[in-house]
Amino acid sequence: MGEIKVGVIGVGSIGKVHLQAYQAVPEVKVVAVTDIVEERAKQVAESFGIPRYYTDYKEMLEKEDLTAVSICTPNYLHSPMTVDALNAGVNVLCEKPMAINAKEAQKMVDAAKATKKTLMVALCWRFSDEAKTIKEFIKQGYLGDIYYAKVGILRLSGIPGMGSWFTNKEKSGGGPLIDLAPHFLDLAMWFMNHPKPVSVKGYTYAKFGPFDKRRGGWGIPEPGGKFDVEDLGCAIIGLENGATIFVEMSWASNIEKDTTYCTLLGDKGGAEMMPPKIFTEMAGKYVEIIPRVERVNTYVEEIKHFVKCIQEGTEPIPKGEEGVIDMQIIDAIYESARTGKEVRF
Repeated sequence: MGEIKVGVIGVGSIGKVHLQAYQAVPEVKVVAVTDIVEERAKQVAESFGIPRYYTDYKEMLEKEDLTAVSICTPNYLHSPMTVDALNAGVNVLCEKPMAINAKEAQKMVDAAKATKKTLMVALCWRFSDEAKTIKEFIKQGYLGDIYYAKVGILRLSGIPGMGSWFTNKEKSGGGPLIDLAPHFLDLAMWFMNHPKPVSVKGYTYAKFGPFDKRRGGWGIPEPGGKFDVEDLGCAIIGLENGATIFVEMSWASNIEKDTTYCTLLGDKGGAEMMPPKIFTEMAGKYVEIIPRVERVNTYVEEIKHFVKCIQEGTEPIPKGEEGVIDMQIIDAIYESARTGKEVRF
């Protein structure tokens, strides 16, 4: 296969990150971008040296000879745009969350199967050296049977795009649970070898957003817009093998500082990912192993993997089917929070 010709749909904050990552991969040429704001599309195309820009992604799919696209648009557009691109014979890297719910995510997987094209969900933490190091310790048996995982991303003040699509449930699907949880829920499931979920009990709270408090730096605020999502959500997830995952995600909290963590407990050892540490017993003593890890650009590594999958016809990491299961869990958290009852799978 020759040069990989790419188009990027949506060139706001995360779209520019994708463009920067593509420029670090020699075999890729970004030939076009699309954004509904023409001035933004034009400005980004000029600043990145991209030959053409569009305001309609369907026109780009029709006119350009594309190998692949990155979809970096609001969440509610992920599924229809992905399906359209796959049906046009174009491989897709779709930003997280995969879709606004599992039903829409399944449509994406079905389209990828029908067209025999690559569908990859952009869960860049899988490509961090921290995550890969912990995964290798797990593969070599240092943790044994992992029976409990605890993951969280807690922000002091970080509500994105207040009043924009980020805080409009119809367009986003929800708040931090759908915005942040896909990353570390995916990691927990991956570390535990993707056991089937059997139960979910979830809770959501909106204590700051409804009062226009705790804005973050990401996204573009829209004064007077909706805030009908949570600003904190948490859940306990029961798995078929008897293991448990605890998840907590917030855009705004009364805490000392922003906190991100991934903790794993196994019967032979435990692990922390941020930064990587292994806790186990050796020579009759409790010990702490601190691996040396490299700093890598996870977006560049993600793009390299996507390109390699296209070139070699191999299955991407993570698979679309894994993304659907993550979305089923997130759907169940919201349903449990709404009803006050446990959701069974």
